[in-house]
Amino acid sequence: MSTSLAWDERYAGGGFQFGEAPNLYLLSQAHRLRRGMRALAVGDGEGRNGVWLAEQGLVTTSVDWSPVGQAKAAALAERRGVGLRTVTTDVSVWDWPDAGFDLIAWIFVHLPPADRAAACAGAMRALAPGGLLVMECFTPAQEGRRSGGPKDVSLLWSRALVEQHFAGLEVLELLEGPVARDEGPRPQGRAEVARAVLKR
Repeated sequence: MSTSLAWDERYAGGGFQFGEAPNLYLLSQAHRLRRGMRALAVGDGEGRNGVWLAEQGLVTTSVDWSPVGQAKAAALAERRGVGLRTVTTDVSVWDWPDAGFDLIAWIFVHLPPADRAAACAGAMRALAPGGLLVMECFTPAQEGRRSGGPKDVSLLWSRALVEQHFAGLEVLELLEGPVARDEGPRPQGRAEVARAVLKR
């Protein structure tokens, strides 16, 4: 199990590290959303994705292990005038609610292999029938680029890992390759990612 302290320090530094706008890939999936859907933003940090989902009329939970990030998420939701449930926990040990969500947004959540497997198993339990999982994560081809991502290659994703951890879900989209990244003041430029939309 890792620690949230480094993220606490980053989020406490002022401003929004990844901006207040949602992830561009999640934004591109807006046509799949319906008001009243129960949504979960995993590793939501300062709340940019969770708050955007709430603004689309989804009943949204934001989960992250940084209490500093989640406090900023709650404040952002209040400022935007939307409801947002925040949960501060490590998703590798969280008691994911069975069939609790119609949409799970897994955006740049990178965990050690054992923690990743546990969190993915939780997400599989929590995805309701007909539910969608939208994800974007860095791949090993990101190494050496300045557009973000962990340095430890074991934390990175691939198309094969998506297929392994979410086996049994219907693949609506599954891509691996380069994209242009523009998310807040920090991550800019070409990035190597895996992107997926999967359906229960």
